[in-house]
Amino acid sequence: MIPGATTSARTKQPLFRSVISVLALAWFFLASSSTAPAETLTNAAQVLSLDAAAAAQKIPVRITGVVTAAEPTWNGKFFVQDETSGVFVGNRIVPAPQPGDVVEVTGVTHPGSYAPIVTSPKWKPRGNAPLPEARRVPIERVMAGAEDGQRVEIEGIVRSVIPGKTHLDVYLASGGYRLHVYPKASAALNSQPLIGARVRVRGTAAASFNATLRHMLSVVLFIPQESDFIVEEVEAVDPFDEDILPLKSVAQYRRNVAPGQRMHVKGVVTFQRPGEDLFIEDGTAGLHVRSRQPQNFEIGDVVEIAGFADFDHFLPVLEDAVFRLTGDPHAPAEPKSVTMAEIQAGLHHADLIRLTAKLLDRSTRHGRPRGNGRHWSRTVLMLQHEDQVFTAEAESPDSENPLMGIPLGSAVEVTGICFTENGEDKKLQSLQLLLPSPESFRIVEKPNWLTPQRMLIGVSLLLVVLIGAVGWSLMVSKRNAVLRQLVRDRESAQDALQQAHDLLEERVKERTAQLKFQITARKESELQYKAVLSERTRLAQELHDTLEQSLTGIALQLDTTAKLFEQKPQVANRHLELARDLLSQSQVDIRRSVWDLRSRALEEFDLSGALITSARQLTDGTSIHFEVCAKGRVRPLPETIEDNLLRIAQEAMTNIIKHAQASNAEIELDYGPRTVGMRIRDNGRGFLQEECAGPAEGHFGLLGIRERVKRLGGELNIESAPGAGTLLSVQVAVSPDVTVEDALIAPLAS
Repeated sequence: MIPGATTSARTKQPLFRSVISVLALAWFFLASSSTAPAETLTNAAQVLSLDAAAAAQKIPVRITGVVTAAEPTWNGKFFVQDETSGVFVGNRIVPAPQPGDVVEVTGVTHPGSYAPIVTSPKWKPRGNAPLPEARRVPIERVMAGAEDGQRVEIEGIVRSVIPGKTHLDVYLASGGYRLHVYPKASAALNSQPLIGARVRVRGTAAASFNATLRHMLSVVLFIPQESDFIVEEVEAVDPFDEDILPLKSVAQYRRNVAPGQRMHVKGVVTFQRPGEDLFIEDGTAGLHVRSRQPQNFEIGDVVEIAGFADFDHFLPVLEDAVFRLTGDPHAPAEPKSVTMAEIQAGLHHADLIRLTAKLLDRSTRHGRPRGNGRHWSRTVLMLQHEDQVFTAEAESPDSENPLMGIPLGSAVEVTGICFTENGEDKKLQSLQLLLPSPESFRIVEKPNWLTPQRMLIGVSLLLVVLIGAVGWSLMVSKRNAVLRQLVRDRESAQDALQQAHDLLEERVKERTAQLKFQITARKESELQYKAVLSERTRLAQELHDTLEQSLTGIALQLDTTAKLFEQKPQVANRHLELARDLLSQSQVDIRRSVWDLRSRALEEFDLSGALITSARQLTDGTSIHFEVCAKGRVRPLPETIEDNLLRIAQEAMTNIIKHAQASNAEIELDYGPRTVGMRIRDNGRGFLQEECAGPAEGHFGLLGIRERVKRLGGELNIESAPGAGTLLSVQVAVSPDVTVEDALIAPLAS
């Protein structure tokens, strides 16, 4: 107990009340003479009485009170309390007031994350005063959050202490509840053995909450001055100096046991989760021990433990324990072979046991990488022993998990910590085995290959096959009956048809000669009509894709020229040149379309003659001399081949005239027995194919030639070099015998 703490607090109370009364009276006169609106809230109780919707209206607030809590890590936030209540002041205020400062706070209300607060604040110092008297309230009311922001006083027993730079984190147990209190670190507190001590603390209660849901999670107590942490009674004796209790007597009757007194036990470590809990045995029983102490032990280490006895799910547990390693030799505990009846009777909780069960199912959950960078996973096995279904779990690296290799349905012997939970009726509610390692199992018997599941699958497949066989038999029988009836009907019809056939055979012979001539003439007319129709359709499409687009482009360029002629003549001339180029291209397209108007179905088409005519028209007015020659057996070709060869030659001649600067050019047609070839040669300036302009620069000539050759299924070869002219070769496969009728039918069939 800190000397004089209680006396000093009592002497300060009258002074505090006097100062608060004077300040409140002065504030009353100032408020009555000011021009502040009537709806301004003037005390903390009015703020706390608002619901979330009302607090969100940003009602003006003006409060005068004493700062009860203001931590350096709060960035200027603090609790202020007047005669009515205490409230939290949010937002950052730099510099912040200190506990004991009397301040005048102005701001607006805010719903806060749990209780209403004051936000957008400004504060003015109004002197200093003792902290308000802490009210003694039931711990249940504190833990319910009803005293949020208020100065309260509670008693409890210290369970653990974590030192910090400016504060101590004291874990306090009071009336079945546990909470954190944060007193200022001081030499007097640090020098006292606080664990197990009975203390009385006065401080400001603050709720820890889920801001999204506005739900309270826990309550902490901030103690701003050393005199508010009063040690009333410390442990009389170090628990490690007390006699060692057998583990089975932890929950048994012992006379003169002081409330909150720690127990001293000793045992062999059978399982540990560092920073969470561990399990020990001493030959009499096993015990579950909870501790935040991070020290790691090996299975079989002998340790001494001091902790507080408690119950979890109606089973004994040692809470907030501290432990230390003894000098005893390493001695792993032997597992006990137990029955399910003994476990259900509660005889082996926290014991290391061995149990045989059947594996029903398993699952794995991958965890985060640990300090060594390895990923660990937790494997849970679902087991059944007699009529009890329970789980067994173990942690292992992802790359080393033998539990996943156990076949389902196997009988396995597992060794682990028996961790049970009892219900309100004190009967077994759940059973879990904590395996010390993934190797803590042994396969006793592998499952029979003919499992119920496989048998069910086999029966299902057999049933499906039988149903299919029966259905197929019925279907075949019905079809056979139908076929027999059809055979009989056909035999009767065949006899009647034979008689008619004999009568008609003579007439058919007479009409055959007549119809053959008529059909041939009609077929030729029909083919000619279809050829004309196909050619007209193709020509319409070509005129739409060439002439109409060119005329549209010319119109756009002329419109642009008209708009720019007055202000930018040079730019207008450039658009005029573009229109002239488009007009020249249109002339070429029209010339090509005119050639297509000659129907091959109405007159004999000569590819060589068409090439000579095209060359004459294209070179008219130029100095280029074109020669066209044909080799082999000249014969009509399918229209698709002749048309595409003519288009390829026209494109090549156009390129020679525009770009080659040639004086002579030659087109050679080679009619082979199964192929037709076309070679176009000039003596122009030639070019490098890798430097040739393509579609990206607006030149589509060579691309069009390649597409036509590809459409014919032929081969294209271009040979050219600067100064050496250009040779373009096309080779296309054709049928060895092509008639005029075949040449007409080919494009229609395609």
